[in-house]
Order: sequence, then C-alpha cells, then structure tokens
Amino acid sequence: MKFQLFLTKHTNHITLVTGILIVLGMLSKYLLQFTLGYQVILAVASIIAVIPIAVRAWSALRNKVFSIELLVSIAVIGAFIIGEFNESAIVTFLFLFGSYLESKTLQKTRTAIKGLTDMSPTTATLVTDDGTEEVDVDDVDEGDVVLVKTGSQVPVDGIVVEGNGYLNEASITGEARQINKQLKDSVYSGTMVENGYLKIKATQVGDDTTFAKIIELVEEAQDTKSKAEKFIDRFAQYYTPAVLVLAVLVFAFSRDFRLAITVLVLGCPGALVIGAPVSNVAGIGNGAKRGILIKGGEVVDTFAKVDTLVFDKTGTLTEGNTAVTTMHTYTNNADNQLALAAAIEGVSDHPLGQAIVSYADQQSAGVAPVLDDTETVKGQGICAQVGKQEVVIGNQKMLTAHNIKLNPTQLKDLNGLQAGGQSTVIMAVDGQVQLIFGIADTIRPGVKDSLAALKAQGIKKLVMLTGDNELTAQAVANELNLDEVHANLLPEEKVEYVKKLKAAGNTVAFIGDGINDSPSIANADIGIAMGSGTDVAIDTSDVVLMQSSFPALVHAHGLAKKTVLNTRENIFIAIATVAFLLIGLIFGYIYMASGMFVHEASILVVIFNAMRLINFQTKFDKHQPTKTIQAATA
Repeated sequence: MKFQLFLTKHTNHITLVTGILIVLGMLSKYLLQFTLGYQVILAVASIIAVIPIAVRAWSALRNKVFSIELLVSIAVIGAFIIGEFNESAIVTFLFLFGSYLESKTLQKTRTAIKGLTDMSPTTATLVTDDGTEEVDVDDVDEGDVVLVKTGSQVPVDGIVVEGNGYLNEASITGEARQINKQLKDSVYSGTMVENGYLKIKATQVGDDTTFAKIIELVEEAQDTKSKAEKFIDRFAQYYTPAVLVLAVLVFAFSRDFRLAITVLVLGCPGALVIGAPVSNVAGIGNGAKRGILIKGGEVVDTFAKVDTLVFDKTGTLTEGNTAVTTMHTYTNNADNQLALAAAIEGVSDHPLGQAIVSYADQQSAGVAPVLDDTETVKGQGICAQVGKQEVVIGNQKMLTAHNIKLNPTQLKDLNGLQAGGQSTVIMAVDGQVQLIFGIADTIRPGVKDSLAALKAQGIKKLVMLTGDNELTAQAVANELNLDEVHANLLPEEKVEYVKKLKAAGNTVAFIGDGINDSPSIANADIGIAMGSGTDVAIDTSDVVLMQSSFPALVHAHGLAKKTVLNTRENIFIAIATVAFLLIGLIFGYIYMASGMFVHEASILVVIFNAMRLINFQTKFDKHQPTKTIQAATA
C-alpha cells in the first residue's frame, strides 16, 4: 500500500525521468552512434515507466477488473521479449504523459466544484455576552448569533436580528445583483456582505446550510452516471478481455508476435471510457456556475428529451405578489385621490389594499389626508369619513350598497379589466367614481421571450395548470401564448393532468415552486423547482433553478441538449479512432508507438471537446443583459 501511494505521488516525476531518458537514448544512437547505450537507456526507461502502470493493473485485477493498464503492461512485456525497447519506452511514456494531461484538463471541467468549495466560509464572528469571538464555522450552533461586517461572508443560514446591508448572493443564485437585507430577512451561508453589517441568528449550520447542500448536490450529480456512461461501463468490462483474446488469436493464426502486441496497444478503449463522464462533469459544472443544479447524468439525458413543459401559475409564471397594473382616473386631481385611496387601504391588511398602498408609494402620490373614521365591510370594502367627504372604496357590491352608479365610460373600463382577469377596486368620493384600479399577480420578467426561446429549442407544448379562476388563467395564457391552460385545479388534479400527458407519449417536465407542487414535480419525468434553495425545492426536484428565472430555465434545457450531443460526439470520436487504428494496422501504416500516440491524442480530443461545455451559452443567453457572474470561478 505504501509503495502504491509513493508511486501515485511521484507519477509525474517518473513521467519526466522517462522522457529525459528517451531523449538521452535518442542522442546516444543518432549523435554518438552508440547503439548499445541506446538499447540500455530505453530498456531502463521502459522498466521505470511500466512500474506504476503495472501496479495499477495488478490492483484492478485483484478487484476482478480488466483495465487499460493491463493491456499496456502485457504489451511492454511483449516488446521486451522481441527486443523492441524503443517501442516499450515510447508506449509507456505516452501512456503516463497522456494520464498527466488528462488529469490536468479534467481539473478544469470541475472548476464549478472547486470554485464553490473555495468560497465556503471557514470562520465566524460569534456574538457572546462579553462581546465577539472569532471561531471555526463548525463550532457555531443553531440559535447562536453571528456578526458579519462589510467584505465578510455569511457563515450560516439564518435570520437578520439587527442591522442591515447589501448582500451579493451570487454563490447561491449565480446572479451578482446586490440584495438589501433588513430585520427578519433570511440570509444564506456563502453570500457576501458588500456594504453594511448584520447580526444573524443561525437557523442552519455546517452541512445543513443551503450552500453546503448545493456543493454536495453538484458533487453527487457529477458522479451520477448517465445511460451512455452505464452502457460504456458494461461494454468496457467485456471489451478489455475481448482485446486480449483477439491478440491471442492474431498470434495463433499469424505467428506474428509483434502484430499481436500491437493489437493490445491499439485496443485500449481510453477515449470511449472517458468520453461520456467528462461531458457529464463539464455540463453539470456549467449549470452550477449559473445557479442551476442538475442532479446527475440521467437527469441530463431525460431533460434533453423533454417535449412538454407544464407550469404552475402563481409563483412560477407570475411573481406571486399582487400589484396594481392599471389605474383609470376620472378626476383632475389624481395624485391626491391616489394618496386618499392609499390612506384608507392602509388600515386593512387585505392583499388588494396592500397592492394599492405599494403602488401609491412607487408613484410618489400626494400628501395622505387624516382619516376621521373608517368602517370595514367584510367582502365589500371600506367606508371612510375624511373631513366633510364620504369615501367608499371596494368592489361593485360596495358601490351598489351605496347607490353609486358607473357611467358608460367607467363601466367599459371596469369590464375591460375584469375580462383581462384582473381584480378590481373602485373608489368614489361623495357618490362620484374617482379611480378604478386593476390589480393582478404580475408575470415574471422575461417569461414571454423565454417561452418562445424554449419553443425554438424543441419544446412542442407549453401547458399551464393552476388553482386560480378561469378568467385570470386564460388572460395569462393568452399573454404568454401558451398551448393549453387548465384552471380551478386542486393539487391532486394537477397530478392527474401530468399523468395524462405522460400516458399520451409526451416526455414531461413540471415547473413549480418546489413546495405546493411537489406531487406534480415527483410525478413528472423531470421536476424543476423555481425556488431560492429551500429544503423542499432541493430535495424533491431533479433540477433546481436558484435564480427562479426563466432565462435560467432556457439555459438549463439548452445545456442538457448540448451535453447529450457532446457525449455522442465523444463516443463517435472514440469509435472512429479505433476504426482508424485497425485499418492502419491492416494496411501497415500504424505501429505500436504511433498507435499509442493516436490513442492518447484521441483521449485529449474528447476531453477538450467536453471542455467546450464549460463556457456553453444558448442563443437566448447571448441576447440577455449581462447580470450573472461566473460564481464558481470568481
């Protein structure tokens, strides 16, 4: 064991020594005309280089695995038997040097993991009765309060209990936008305080934090094999012994020992074995850099085949927060009337009323008047007395109860808002209608363009399932050009629709918030959570979009398709290389050393091909404003 560890540690040094000896051997033969020295030096080089290869082969054999190293080891023994020390030296050097290049290039495909782990906080400033104390992050317990100042990382998941500041949440969402955090706001481990200070009460620590779970998920995903990888693994188990048998048969029929040994060298299936996993690692790493967690190669395969996307409405296609989208005015003093409406609705916690209050704040409405008296009428609205004026604000029932009628223009405006699926609030002062508000759950930014891009990428059907009413649902569907919409659904009814779509032969992805829609997410071929890293979102879905953005969904789908295509390209390159070598062997233009060179080159080609995925962008990405960062490589 110690010897094996020593060899592993010094393999690069052995490779360097072997290369130097080969150069010295060549100089001995061609410069000094010393053939014996050439033979001795290359024989020594072969022995030095084959030792780590043979040790790996023996270790694999003990586990009943016929490895590539076994083929190379046997080939070197054969080369010694026929006295071709130059062949054995060059083959072993190329094999070791190829392994070195593989390890270096493969490291680049795992930059997402390295970048994430490098950003993991290691210390925390713990708030104690005596002040503060710098401790290891593993020593922080749930319920402890930590202090985070400007330029420092948040070490735990928690709730702000004092202070305020701007956080860069790129490590969680992949988006560099600064978020203001104040009292009672949630914060996540690994995020950076750009300005301000926060005292945070820990709710999740250590391996339970969102950031730690992201790292764990990406590591597990990169090790989870796709169908192509599983097939190749099974293929390799039989392929290596088959090459040994083929070499024996070649020798039995041709009595050409050199030819049989060359077959062993050319038969190494290196590019085939490494082609699929390196694509998988690079593709999942690309997603991780952008806040897209794809849970393994099998998910990538299935996601690439998806032809039907099913969406929840509230919190997925829409923001999940009601807002004033339209305000019709029938007065010359709209600002003051808006301030009056906000003042009255401020006494209520109804979502529609709060939407009006927020809208007034955004519009910088006039000075809010003093309310003399208010009365809330359940299910209708609010009556208020402001000086000598009587104000009524609410729905049509409220106006009917007070014998207030709308003129034809006002009635037309009201019907137009309702036809568009919006909730309406009407305000009248002394019996005259002054304002009509249209309030709706606003559609997420960029959804319409993103859905069009998904269609362009091969999605055939866009379906919305919602518990909301038919009018509102249809209005959203019309605006977004959805193919189907089904409203007034309970969670179990959504599941039934998903099952129907699958039974019809569609490959279905369900996109929801990862909590209320978890039954549908679980029943779809691919479940996608639009959420900022909640436990349920991470645990129940196949893909997590940490940004909760539709451009991220477009990127995830395009990335899955590109990763599968890249895998197929690598398999083709590997098979084409084997075919080229076999044809070269038959026609006599490929020999042992040259065959090994082509073999190692093919491995590097598939690795470099896969590395293109690290910086992959869809056509839609290239037209988006630059607002994400490469969090993993920061």
